Amino acid sequence: MRIFETFQLQSYLDTLVSYGAALVLGAIIGAERQYRQRNAGLRTNALVALGAAAFVDLAQRLSGSAEATRVIAYVVSGVGFLGAGVIMKEGMNVRGLNTAATLWCSAAVGACAGTDMLAESLTLTVFVVAGNTLLRFAVDAINRLPFAGHGIEATYVVTLTTDSLNAARLRELLVDHLELMRYPVADTDLVERADDRVDIEATLVSTSVVDADLDRVVAYLGERHAVSHARWEVQTQE
Repeated sequence: MRIFETFQLQSYLDTLVSYGAALVLGAIIGAERQYRQRNAGLRTNALVALGAAAFVDLAQRLSGSAEATRVIAYVVSGVGFLGAGVIMKEGMNVRGLNTAATLWCSAAVGACAGTDMLAESLTLTVFVVAGNTLLRFAVDAINRLPFAGHGIEATYVVTLTTDSLNAARLRELLVDHLELMRYPVADTDLVERADDRVDIEATLVSTSVVDADLDRVVAYLGERHAVSHARWEVQTQE
């Protein structure tokens, strides 16, 4: 059988290490996405990294580094189509861009692992996780800065993540608390997520909001058992 002719223990062990590294590092990146209840979570990022590693490793074993470079180019474009599937446009808002970019980075981690660049794949994983976690604080800080100029409009959105069974009740509770703080709600929307999760989004009428008021509302509602995540953000439009 040809399998006994092509099998080489050293090459097989090399491939095994590449696959294992890609799967673990992709899972690390996906764990952060899973925690934040994004559409592409732990399994998706892990499989993207593993698939990229498998294609690159196969090309390298069959035809060397030159063919591996060509396959990497195809992986980049292929994952681009995959990432487009998690981007959704809802009115004036576009969702999923960060998740799509994370999938792209997971493919890069897998490609590094597939070419036996384990140190580089580990380093890239650290940077991707840092970008999705540490930079979040910088984004929040920038969004809460006072706006300069008259051509900028700010819209405040308070979001609760819960299960579908409690969505209606928490929607009313969120509106009641915001109006109690004298922040009338212009609109509320329910956005379905993975694992039977729902985002309740309340858009405020007021363009002048005290941060501490929203912090108190989010902190109180976030302590309720049916709420897995509670947050608020500022959306701007030129």
